[in-house]
Amino acid sequence: MGQHEHVRVAVIGSGFGGLGAAVRLRREGITDFVVLERADSVGGTWRDNSYPGCACDVPSHLYSFSFAPNPDWPRTFSGQRHIRAYLEHVTDTFGLRPHLRFRHEVTMMTWDNDALRWRIETTRGTLTADVVVSATGPLSDPKIPDIPGLASFEESGGRVFHSARWDHDYDLAGKRVAVIGTGASAIQIVPSIQPEVGRLTLFQRTPAWVMPRMDRPITGAERWLHRQLPFTGKARRGLLWGIRELQVSAFTKRPAELGLVESIAKANMARAIKDPALRAKLTPSYRIGCKRILLSSDYYPALARPNVDVVASGLAEVRGRTLVAADGTEAEVDAVIFSTGFHVTDMPIAERVVGADGITLAEAWKDGMEALRGATAAGFPNWMTIIGPNTGLGNSSMILMIESQLNYMADYLRQLDVLDRQGGRAALAARPSAVAAWNRRVQTRMERTVWKSGGCDSWYLDANGRNTTLWPGTTSEFRRATRSVDLSEYEVVRVREGAAAR
Repeated sequence: MGQHEHVRVAVIGSGFGGLGAAVRLRREGITDFVVLERADSVGGTWRDNSYPGCACDVPSHLYSFSFAPNPDWPRTFSGQRHIRAYLEHVTDTFGLRPHLRFRHEVTMMTWDNDALRWRIETTRGTLTADVVVSATGPLSDPKIPDIPGLASFEESGGRVFHSARWDHDYDLAGKRVAVIGTGASAIQIVPSIQPEVGRLTLFQRTPAWVMPRMDRPITGAERWLHRQLPFTGKARRGLLWGIRELQVSAFTKRPAELGLVESIAKANMARAIKDPALRAKLTPSYRIGCKRILLSSDYYPALARPNVDVVASGLAEVRGRTLVAADGTEAEVDAVIFSTGFHVTDMPIAERVVGADGITLAEAWKDGMEALRGATAAGFPNWMTIIGPNTGLGNSSMILMIESQLNYMADYLRQLDVLDRQGGRAALAARPSAVAAWNRRVQTRMERTVWKSGGCDSWYLDANGRNTTLWPGTTSEFRRATRSVDLSEYEVVRVREGAAAR
């Protein structure tokens, strides 16, 4: 990459969002773009998360692009290896390799008010771009809690790593292992490593609701049918989508209807957990759906095994090789695996984006993330994000939301092209009033949802207790809201008279 390279669009990240953006740009006839990726391959979270048992909790045929169906998914819920291979396939099928810039971690993006361009500094050089599409995703930067004494554990020879940075060189066989957390990664890791470790101690701050995982191999006949008659794959996808659309009202308007789902989850637990004391530890006190509903048919059986201990308290302190829970329970272990999630409401990339007023996106979002239609932020012209604030889902496929945002991105660029032809280079800046109005509507709707009223503290909520993560409606509603850009919600910014073009 040349020191002074300039492109029309710079895409940050090469997961589903970044690759989807790249495909859409090419389909719109835009080839003057790059995809900046800090790692050495595509895949995003499906590259980074390679822990034992890693798999998706959304059905395979719904967890893929509508424009790139895969008739050969091997299971109804695909594993990490197959999803990563799918993303490599998309990269090759749509000719994205020439646009990729691996090992180009973005260190700073600064808006130039005079040139109406973004100056992007990376670990391998600097470039400029008219438009930035940030697709780093909320599940990209692991979050490890600040535990007093953790350094002493490593100093004593213990091994520590996060589920998203799995240490494949460390042999867990026969070891005493602690898993911290009970989220989506933990319920996959625990049954995967339980048979080989000597002892497994699970530190559970809050129990999760776990539903049976209705996973099975997709038969050769099914795959043949989807290859020969593509409409059958589309029909399968449509059915999966429709079922989830019908479920949305229970999450967003009538949480009391989720009681039946709770009874199914309790039955799932009761089948495997016969010890009343252990069952009490594992039974949540909040409404199902308030935190993400997890899917597993082997998590509870693993917890019932004799080499597993469940500590119903969070990790509070480390003393050498001894882990101490908040309730005083102690466990001596050889390795600590943090399954403690990611920086979702405080994404580190926000500290590297400097807008028109000279402040970072992190500073602009200090009271909570806000973006117009989940895409653009006030004070940051020609910058948009994929999987932005309030675009997450609690029960369906994020690929549906990504594709809606790609529609918005495409129209945003079309509008810019028209403005450029009319009066020279232009930028679109989201009006603060439009961003505020959109956010008010979203947050008003959020109050009725199970995520706000269900009685839990989840990673969906920011430090102020606001849900800035999820979308409080159907994917159809979001698709309509992002079909096109409403120019009344934006200010058109032109090159200032006398400013030097660069």
